[in-house]
Amino acid sequence: MSHVMAIDAGTGSVRACVFNLHGKLVSIAQRAWEHDAEQGVPGSMGFVTERNWPLIVEIIIEALAAANLTGDDISALSSTSMREGIVVLDAAGDEIWACANVDARAEQEVRTLAAQDGLEETIYDRTGQSFALAAGPRLLWLKTHRPDLYDRAATVLMLSEWVLYRLSGERVMEPSNGSTSGFVALDSRSGDPELLRACGLRDDLLPRTFEPGTVIGHVLPSAAEETGLSTSTRVVLGGGDAQLAALAMGLTAPGQAAIVAGTFWQQFVNLPTPSVDPQMRVRVNAAAIPDLWQAEAIAFHVGTSIRWFRDTFAQEEIRAAQETGAEPLDALTAAASEIPIGSEGVIPIFSDVMNYRRWKHAAPSFLNLSLDIAGSHLRAAMFRSLLENAAIVAALNLEMVEDFSGTRADEVVFAGGSAKSAVWTQIVADVLGRTVRVPAVTEATAQGAAACAAAGAGAFATPSDAAAAWLSWERTVEPDAGAHAAYAQVRERWLAAYAPQRELMDAGITTSLWRAPGS
Repeated sequence: MSHVMAIDAGTGSVRACVFNLHGKLVSIAQRAWEHDAEQGVPGSMGFVTERNWPLIVEIIIEALAAANLTGDDISALSSTSMREGIVVLDAAGDEIWACANVDARAEQEVRTLAAQDGLEETIYDRTGQSFALAAGPRLLWLKTHRPDLYDRAATVLMLSEWVLYRLSGERVMEPSNGSTSGFVALDSRSGDPELLRACGLRDDLLPRTFEPGTVIGHVLPSAAEETGLSTSTRVVLGGGDAQLAALAMGLTAPGQAAIVAGTFWQQFVNLPTPSVDPQMRVRVNAAAIPDLWQAEAIAFHVGTSIRWFRDTFAQEEIRAAQETGAEPLDALTAAASEIPIGSEGVIPIFSDVMNYRRWKHAAPSFLNLSLDIAGSHLRAAMFRSLLENAAIVAALNLEMVEDFSGTRADEVVFAGGSAKSAVWTQIVADVLGRTVRVPAVTEATAQGAAACAAAGAGAFATPSDAAAAWLSWERTVEPDAGAHAAYAQVRERWLAAYAPQRELMDAGITTSLWRAPGS
């Protein structure tokens, strides 16, 4: 049994990845999936278990075939998933209700709970979570609007644990993904029934809690028949997608920091103690490593805004790329690299700095466009402003975490799709004024889950040991002191411009890029 498998249940797709015990990705199979709105329920984003489980079966079979392996070659399997999504089981083990990560149906329940004097502050102090996307308001919605289902509810699982439940029959929780439910106490790293009672819920809905890398069982005969896996394959707890990506990137010690740059940009700082922000601006989760916690902030829709700009404004670059076989974003980035720092004064209004307590953003817009600049030069300036702004928001988020935690990272890990761009990586280093290291890992989240599986298989003592053995670096980028000084002015101008745009959104004159339920 020479390989391990990771199931990565993301927001837009689910993947099965096979790794050998040296950390090499051997095969990958993927299926897109969608999360339907529930008819007549505004803001809902359901998770259809009966449609999605067959997709998981398909990719397990396909990944084994692509690797030219059988189930007997897979010593252990683990999983990771988008966070916040939950599945509710009844006593018989049947799925009776589920929702995906940004399900926002519980707007009123969030407001009701937050209106209780001091409750949200107490929950945040205990768990590092607000009510915005936590499981408490969603289950309270279920209790109010689907009482028949709520009465049948026996266990609440995070999506990554639901995958393992379908394979092993075991109902368990681990603290990294479990943190985002709002039901895991940071100090104990375990589910706490008192947190359910505080939300007006039954206190018997949580399974037992174990750490990532724990073997919880073996593949059931019925699941083995479906998937081609072996009943000898160990089923091992993984964790939340972001925490396992951090594990794969070597963030295993207090004070380390990373930016994971994809559709959203996530910033992490490892904390030695379960401390939270007195101003409640950032969320704090259990890391995927015992006795370690992570403060997390998010820059919203960074990748989305880049793709939107390409599709909306860059038709000339798209046509040229089609003729040469190049990538339009590469052409846009090359043009942006010729624009001076400050993007010709263009000020982009997209993601705000993180404010977990009042999680919302101004309406998307570009400010200060000049009529004296036109055509491709203006497009390049607008595009560069997006690159610069993502780095500025990430820097402000990291500084906010360091302010309350007392930590400071001299170097920052930069990973994800955006880290492939040399131009963008240099901008990030210059804005931060710190060394940036780019890891040579293409599937960080899945590799983190595979590290858990490898530890469960006995190939390594811990997931951290596996991750460290597999980690290598692609490049290191140093900041330019002059550029860093120049970006300080750009940053202050953006902060001054964003505040009135936020006021227009709050007044209902413009429409928010995104706002959390109850914000």
